[in-house]
Amino acid sequence: MRCPQRMNQGDARNPLRQRTLQRDLLLECGDTSPLLEARTCLRTSNLALAFAPSWVFDTINREMKQHCPWVGAFLTIVFAMSAQEPSPSPPTADFDVIIRGGTVYDGTETEPRQADVAIRGDRIAGVGPAVAGAKAKTVIDAKGLAVAPGFINMLSWSTESLIQDGRSQSEIRQGVTTEIMGEGESMGPVNDRVREHILDTQTDIKYDIKWNTLAEYLQYLEKRGISCNVASFLGATTVREYVIGFEDKPPTPEQLEQMRDLVRKEMEAGALGIGTSLIYPPAFYAKTEELIELCKVAAKYQGKYISHMRSEGNQLFEALDELLRIAREAKIPAEVYHIKAAGEKNWPKEDELLARIERAQKEGVNIRANMYTYTAAGTGLDACLPPWTEDGGYPALFKRLRDPAAREKIKAEVKIDSDKWENLYLAAGSPEKILLVGFKSDKLKPLTGKTLADVAKMRGKDPIDTIMDLIAQDESRIGTVYYLMSEENVKKELRKPWISFGSDEASQAPEPPFTKSNPHPRAYGNFARVLGKYVRDEKVLPMSDAIHRLSGQPATNLGLDHRGFLKEGMFADVVVFNPATISDRATFAKPHQYAVGMKHVFVNGVQVIKDGEHTGAKPGRALWGPGKTK
Repeated sequence: MRCPQRMNQGDARNPLRQRTLQRDLLLECGDTSPLLEARTCLRTSNLALAFAPSWVFDTINREMKQHCPWVGAFLTIVFAMSAQEPSPSPPTADFDVIIRGGTVYDGTETEPRQADVAIRGDRIAGVGPAVAGAKAKTVIDAKGLAVAPGFINMLSWSTESLIQDGRSQSEIRQGVTTEIMGEGESMGPVNDRVREHILDTQTDIKYDIKWNTLAEYLQYLEKRGISCNVASFLGATTVREYVIGFEDKPPTPEQLEQMRDLVRKEMEAGALGIGTSLIYPPAFYAKTEELIELCKVAAKYQGKYISHMRSEGNQLFEALDELLRIAREAKIPAEVYHIKAAGEKNWPKEDELLARIERAQKEGVNIRANMYTYTAAGTGLDACLPPWTEDGGYPALFKRLRDPAAREKIKAEVKIDSDKWENLYLAAGSPEKILLVGFKSDKLKPLTGKTLADVAKMRGKDPIDTIMDLIAQDESRIGTVYYLMSEENVKKELRKPWISFGSDEASQAPEPPFTKSNPHPRAYGNFARVLGKYVRDEKVLPMSDAIHRLSGQPATNLGLDHRGFLKEGMFADVVVFNPATISDRATFAKPHQYAVGMKHVFVNGVQVIKDGEHTGAKPGRALWGPGKTK
């Protein structure tokens, strides 16, 4: 509770300060009905407190003496001082920031309107007529610009990049104010085995692990300083690694109970739910029943299940069936990560995929999806190899790739178009459509930006042998871009109102250490591309729909507290952009290029982007799921 001694004589002579402090005191002492009319008068009057009717003072004083005696005595002194002083001039600032005259998209699906938006502290204090005539410390002229809630990245891999650089440059410059993490692997919980794995797989970014749980990691980012908000799903892969390790084996009953307990603790600490990425070992080794058991625990805390499904190609429908089974049996909302039909022969499945999801929605299953706006995917080169090659972890993989007999077996399996695992080598169609973008070893970094076909030709080797050689030499999964999807299918997904957006990349900057590798251009352009290419230029979807799916829709689905909308009382995550110029600039050949057109960005009421440039501010916070209990 505010201490009355903090109100000095200058405060008592300042009408706006008086009104603010008294309102705080009223709120702290409770909203008793006799105070209601008095409080309403104080809220709605623009006059100085000294000019308020005497009944206001009498009512407040009487009720304060009854409910908060020390406050009543204090206010008596304040009122007396106020009556003795001459009336000062009107207050110079009613708000901290006013964004004037912009076209406001409030995060719902309603049509935009021209209005002013006011910010006080970390909250939106008013939108529209309530702001008319008011003054602010900072006034932004938004005529001709769009004003919207901050965007939410439903699939962020900024887990390491925000440790390196908390500014979140490539995404905050597109208007992304909240990063959602946890696609299968999360940054906690951590034990010695998980810690060793994380340290061994670090590439260009090096860091110490100063946390033990997922919640502690998010708090670590906040304390370190970040420009965006962060939240995370709990990675089922990480839970499995923590308890079982990297081997292809089911949990014992005791291990499954330990996994459930880890989920319970992280959900109580604020995780959003369970995230999976089922094409990659060791996640691939988890059976459906194991995932259902973890999701049952998360469901008790209003958690969600979000998944890179077990297949996006040959077994696409079967993978969707698994996701729907998990949702139904665990009684949990579900979401498909980066929805797609991968591989040219699977492109015709897109219509049926979307139809099956919508049928499930009509049957009462709470299921949605997110997407990125490109026809190429990005993952590791090891996604060309069968999952058994990583039984035992990466050290076991590297050992097999140096064994001539194991190599022959691997090579034979890669050539088979199997339904047993997701073979991205064949899904891409040819080595020319596999782009190598991220190496761990300095000796191999000169190959960055070359295709697998290029490197195989340089070395005079078969492409599959080249894959195995490169992974063994680099001792990493090697960042790789695969051209897998059709533009027609991307547009079909864009038209679906239940699909939101995620970059599936790390937010970074065109400077070392980030420039040591090439990211997928979605790191710099995914969200600007929605608004520029697909809304403005190609008119695939209207602006109000796009902004709703970038803000209000994901915030509501995730249960984020007071986020996602431009309404009074919501946290002030606000973006201002030029709809005529917003565009992505990053390409596969030159990905380290910022998007353009974003003018101003506020996170928790603090300006992070001003006139298109980063202010250096880091007001981002850790956000929590609705089931948080501690």
